[in-house]
Amino acid sequence: MTSDTAPSLADTLVTSTVVLDGGMSNQLAAAGHDLSDELWSARLLAERPEAVTEAHLAYFTAGADVAITASYQATFEGFGRRGIGREEAARLMASSVGLAREAARQARQAGVTRPLWVAASAGPYGAMLADGSEYRGRYGLSVTELERFHRPRLEVLAAAEPDVLALETVPDADEAAALLRAVRGLGVPAWLSYTVDGGRTRAGQPLAEAFALAAGADEIIAVGVNCCAPEDVEHAVETAARVTGKPVVVYPNSGEVWDAQARAWTGRSTFGSDQVEKWREAGARLIGGCCRVGPRAITAVAHALGSAGTA
Repeated sequence: MTSDTAPSLADTLVTSTVVLDGGMSNQLAAAGHDLSDELWSARLLAERPEAVTEAHLAYFTAGADVAITASYQATFEGFGRRGIGREEAARLMASSVGLAREAARQARQAGVTRPLWVAASAGPYGAMLADGSEYRGRYGLSVTELERFHRPRLEVLAAAEPDVLALETVPDADEAAALLRAVRGLGVPAWLSYTVDGGRTRAGQPLAEAFALAAGADEIIAVGVNCCAPEDVEHAVETAARVTGKPVVVYPNSGEVWDAQARAWTGRSTFGSDQVEKWREAGARLIGGCCRVGPRAITAVAHALGSAGTA
């Protein structure tokens, strides 16, 4: 938490809606950083950590209450392919939490007085592959094998003491089952967020079945969707709230579509702050944006939800 007196995120969600940040990669790219390799934004944890802090700060000052760390694509395997050993890889993963904390400190110095939280991002197995398979799932691995992949880095991230673990962009209910196993006993709450296509996970499972996996998991303080089209959000929120009874987390993309082969976005933005009130009415309590949603859009979300933005 940002101070000893700040409320926990879980307690806050009982009565309030909080604003998440937007896309880390698009904010870094807008600042002129090259993200064209397989490590994506995680590369800057080693090469330009101050740039990561600056990106977080831009979102805090824009109105975000929660910073999601630059560890989405940070894995032992991914760093290993770059010649980075396990000890240094663990240090870099943990540093992602510290960089977000530093941004919160700087935001307070700049006059932000509301509570600020840090969510440590853990992307899916497909993010490590860096071939777009996080939008397909079905990796050919068992739940046990996926749990074995996720647990070591979740241990590292949890030891860095974030406020919450963001188990995000999960394409497959089998991977969600593995993640739910992997977070047990870590002592840090988590949210579970699927990437979806219409009323199903990217792997094709009905959302009601996918969300139901988290209904009885005490570690999970919110369930929902991210890295999906804005048009898919409202149905997903209603389903998640009905099936789990938990607060719902939503942070869709801009509406543009990622071309994994070309490593580029195509189409037009359909993300608008006029949508967020409907999402809140349906049960969403953590609302922000993912890829291609920047600080200006997060300011609009904060105002739409009644936040003071920079107070």
